[in-house]
Amino acid sequence: MVTSTHEASHRIFQDHPEVLAPVFEALGLPPPLKAIAEALTPDATELRPLERRVDTVLKVEPSEGDGFLLAIEAQTKRAPDKGANWAYYVSYLRAKFKLPVLLVTVCRNRPTATWAAGPFECRVGPWSTQVTRPFVLGPDTVPQITDESEVARQPALATLSAVVHSENQDIAAILELLARGMRSFDAATAKYWSELVEIGLEDTPARETWRELEKMVITYFPGRGTVFEEAYLDGKAKGEAEGKAKGEAEGAKGVGKGILRILELRGLPVSDDVRERITTCTDLARMDDWLDRAGTVERAEDLFDEEPDASAEESREA
Repeated sequence: MVTSTHEASHRIFQDHPEVLAPVFEALGLPPPLKAIAEALTPDATELRPLERRVDTVLKVEPSEGDGFLLAIEAQTKRAPDKGANWAYYVSYLRAKFKLPVLLVTVCRNRPTATWAAGPFECRVGPWSTQVTRPFVLGPDTVPQITDESEVARQPALATLSAVVHSENQDIAAILELLARGMRSFDAATAKYWSELVEIGLEDTPARETWRELEKMVITYFPGRGTVFEEAYLDGKAKGEAEGKAKGEAEGAKGVGKGILRILELRGLPVSDDVRERITTCTDLARMDDWLDRAGTVERAEDLFDEEPDASAEESREA
């Protein structure tokens, strides 16, 4: 069954091969940034109607040494048929591409990681015809990120680390550090990595912890169902509903509640002056503009930037 953890693994390994640094270190090869990693088709299906699909397949050409394939599988629990499937993947890819294959499994807990390391043997009596020994990326091989500056330097490894350690008893502290580190990102980068973490954690209790912490990382990103989108749409819906029922002034009041809610979710301090200016404004068009900007400003006071000069407005009104 394809899970969100599988989907996150597809994206992170295909787009950011540097996350494979622990694998290259164990192989005694130069870091993956010095290698060319090319995503290949993960299809391992024969002409017969039997479908087998590897999560991710990368063709790696190191700056030193010969090329090889990385077959990457995300595994959340033990599965009795995986040993035979993995042996098939390795054999098929070796025959198809004429390159040696390293099978890498990504595991979120130690029992699964210990099992996934194998060996998985094709044995008859004392004879083993084939032995499969995956390389495991798990809690013992992927380090926890303990310095938030590392998040900015190695966001891919930090994201993988959060997913791999998602069942750790200290996951709340791990995610909090990750969130603090992501605050240095620009909006687009924060959106990418925050949502990748949320997807990777989707079927774990840690996902709700991350959704709370996202408030200090990201803003409003349409169409993704994130906490900020929910707050934004809720505020705007309230404003529009009240506007139809009670007129523009009451509508502005409803939008004002949405603005203050988004600022609250983002943890931005709201002074009495800012609160009064928002709650007393009756210009619905202006309030809509503030609502749109509430998800991106760095300070609550920045809501009012780029507005027409107040003295100029007064002279025009005079």
